Amino acid sequence: MRLTTLRLLFPVACLTAALAAQSSSNDWPGWRGPHRDAISNEKGLLQQWPEGGPPLAWKAQGVGIGFSSVSVVGNRIFTMGDRGPTQFVIALNRADGKELWASPVGPAWDDEMGGPRGTPTVDGDRVYAIGTEGDLVCLDIATGKLRWRKSLEKDFGGRMMSDWKYSESPLIDGDKVIFTPGSFGNMMTALNKNTGAKIWSAEGARLGERGSNGAAYSSIVVSDGAGVHQYVQLIGRGLIGVRASDGKLLWSYNRVANDVANISTPVVRGDYVFGSTAYQTGSALLKLRATPEGVAADEVYFLPPTKFQNHHGGFVLVGDYIYAGQGHSMGLPICIDFLTGNVKWGGNARNAGTGSAAVAYADGRLYFRYQSGLMMLIEATPDGYREKGSFQIPDVRGHPSWSHPVILGGKLYLREQNTLYCYDIRAK
Repeated sequence: MRLTTLRLLFPVACLTAALAAQSSSNDWPGWRGPHRDAISNEKGLLQQWPEGGPPLAWKAQGVGIGFSSVSVVGNRIFTMGDRGPTQFVIALNRADGKELWASPVGPAWDDEMGGPRGTPTVDGDRVYAIGTEGDLVCLDIATGKLRWRKSLEKDFGGRMMSDWKYSESPLIDGDKVIFTPGSFGNMMTALNKNTGAKIWSAEGARLGERGSNGAAYSSIVVSDGAGVHQYVQLIGRGLIGVRASDGKLLWSYNRVANDVANISTPVVRGDYVFGSTAYQTGSALLKLRATPEGVAADEVYFLPPTKFQNHHGGFVLVGDYIYAGQGHSMGLPICIDFLTGNVKWGGNARNAGTGSAAVAYADGRLYFRYQSGLMMLIEATPDGYREKGSFQIPDVRGHPSWSHPVILGGKLYLREQNTLYCYDIRAK
């Protein structure tokens, strides 16, 4: 019997090891890519789209209702979706989009605008995801089998800043998985990624008058600003930095918070942190500096909402310039000098897209995916706004077209609710 069991387990173990070995720096292992900055290192891509857009390589239907983006590692794609009463993490074959497995996370979000918002995070032979009810799961990459599970609400007293549910994509850093329950006792928490055992929790506090207590709708990024390895996050009360070694709250910045929904993931470079929220709030660049107590965050500049506010869809830092959609639910294309806050172009002119714009970058081009389902290619240059093609994503109806685009391996991946589209964007 023992020999038979070993024979059954051996192929699964070999497959798991093989899939883990396939992971490389060319993968897209989670939310906004390897560095969570929506920057793809792809080259040799179409610099101008033909009329009607690039050719469709394949489409996969049945991935469920939701706004999750995709992770792409080795020969597999991972996303999340609601099917009936249950929310799932789903694995697809990268070559053709065929489903490989689906593993339940928790209950579906039974709401007109429901469905998961977070994106699975892949690390080695495991996949990590957070459902809208705060269920954190660690799954086997080969089979989808549950390794361990936690509840942000039940285990860590978690709470959101407002009525929309958990939208975070968990971060993996070294031996830790880090996420944001949002309670005063567990504002940010780190667990052992292999066992789920608690390593530390960062305590929260009322960090200013603006905003609301609790977790927001952003995801954590890594910074080594001021010479300290730390985790930067946008929470209900604004931006914070937490020391990676022990969970100490190093600094906070309240001015960029609103009390409805703080959403866009911050961008970091060196000692700098850039954050923005909408609801007539604005944006700020901070510079981190070492102090005897730890780290302080000094405001370099603050941009009022009339100049730049990012609702959702995020922003990318390419060279010395921020590119994004400006305005609350507007997505007006804009280019901002990162270090000065000066607008180089845009911010007040409407193109053919409507609603907020989810933004990514690859090979000299910006990929703007509008809430209306219009996909636009724009040259990434501070010299002026230059469109390089557009096309309409099929079957956009009933829900906003919010899922973030992914560019990898000469392909453009666009999740549209129950369907995942894969376009060939390689230059011929």
